[in-house]
Amino acid sequence: MTSLPRPTTDLSADEARRIALRAQGFLGAPDRRSGVRGVLRHLGAVQLDTISVLARSHELIPYARLGAVGRKAVDRAYWTDTHAFEYWSHAACILPIEEWPHFAFRRRAYRSRPHWNHELPEGAYDQVIKQLRAEGPLTATELGGAKKTSDWWDWSGAKVAVERALMYGEVVCVERRGWKRVYDLAERAVPAELLHDELEDAECLRRLVRLAGQSLGVGTRADIADYHRLKGEQVDAVIADSGLVLVTVEGWSKPAWADPAALATPPRGRHRTTLLSPFDSLVWERARTERIFGFTHRLEAYVPKPKRVYGYFAMPVLAGGRLVGRVDPAREGRTLVARQVTLDGARAVPSVAQALIEAASWVDCTDVRVERVDAPELREPLVRELTRALA
Repeated sequence: MTSLPRPTTDLSADEARRIALRAQGFLGAPDRRSGVRGVLRHLGAVQLDTISVLARSHELIPYARLGAVGRKAVDRAYWTDTHAFEYWSHAACILPIEEWPHFAFRRRAYRSRPHWNHELPEGAYDQVIKQLRAEGPLTATELGGAKKTSDWWDWSGAKVAVERALMYGEVVCVERRGWKRVYDLAERAVPAELLHDELEDAECLRRLVRLAGQSLGVGTRADIADYHRLKGEQVDAVIADSGLVLVTVEGWSKPAWADPAALATPPRGRHRTTLLSPFDSLVWERARTERIFGFTHRLEAYVPKPKRVYGYFAMPVLAGGRLVGRVDPAREGRTLVARQVTLDGARAVPSVAQALIEAASWVDCTDVRVERVDAPELREPLVRELTRALA
């Protein structure tokens, strides 16, 4: 890295934590008028994932910030009125449609990519574009079949072609239907004023770095790079012109950058108490989560069952601006099952009970059953708290 300017502000670890919570929508009164769409714009990216336990992750993100927003309304809010599109950001993410121009650098990189995992059959690309123009929007199945065999990655020629067109930006995923991507031509799906790749790479990166800094509140170079999966050197090239300011944070070994607006007023207001998706942008970067909250978080869905420590889909519990435990949930009929609960001492019991009750209500469960608590002596107090709340 080039030499850095002098830091403008010294932040305590607690100030940095509160700035991060406010930037992510967990401190202060939520803007319910803007709803799910406001959450998406505020965060800049909502990660998608196939796992559905309580609900899919992109539903859990607005729930964690707004409370019991209607689940069907979530998908409608994301996908209607050309409000959003799906593309590769932190991972496969729903992105505000206004960010379409910012990913021109990534579309150009895909267009010039020399090697791909799937061979593109001759004529398949043109056929997909022709069919979408005549019949779209369509799923890969409607385009001729998503897979050749039952193997997950054994894509059909149509699926290879439409995914390539998606990466190039000629095609857009305009919604998920039964978890299948629905594709349409970008010229129809993206508003005309945004449908361009005019921004140079450096300008795309500068804007994404600035937006990541705003969504994080304060973060290291690695935090900011991770938000939209940029390379460190890409961040280095533009961060001085991004509008973010250099700060020091107590206990952080690396320099940090902050959104000036986040420094202008001290974070105040009500804290959310809620279960968090493991794919929530508050906790999706493990090193940052450990640095800010002193909390080790790891998704264990892809870890062999005997090696899991906290459970298949352990959801961190946020309360009072702290991560106070974990719950690995399941559903049996109208019962929310806490298969495994980890608590940060007895003081966490009321908050974890509250988070479980609210989550159960949101997914139309009328009862909560606790199976295992890592500290056995806390199982009875947790069950008692839940029983009292459900009575």
